[in-house]
Amino acid sequence: MENHFNKVKDYVLDLGYTITSMNEEDGILVIENESYGIKNCVVGCAEPILILEQYITQIENGSVEVYRSLLQKNRDIIHGAFVLDESGTKLIFRDTLQIVSLDLNELEGSLNSLSLLLSEYSDELINFSKL
Repeated sequence: MENHFNKVKDYVLDLGYTITSMNEEDGILVIENESYGIKNCVVGCAEPILILEQYITQIENGSVEVYRSLLQKNRDIIHGAFVLDESGTKLIFRDTLQIVSLDLNELEGSLNSLSLLLSEYSDELINFSKL
């Protein structure tokens, strides 16, 4: 895992992200690049996959329309998807990648997908958080 962890860490830095927290033993990085709208994105090296998770917002009183909209938006997301946590109230962006074959372009594509999603869908996400 250490070899993959260091590879991922190097990729993150090469892409211009800041590592705000790191736990090599657990294979966890927390990254940000506020110019891309990404803050506190958790990157987990969990053989055989790499997991990216970005908390988006709290949805306390979600309706069928809200969840339908999120599921429909999932179809447009290039990499990753919206998911809910176990409580069903925290909206998270999540993507998983094969860590063994991971390259810089693949990680960049996933992070760009998140950034694009946040910029294109921000008004709707803000409205969902007000429910």
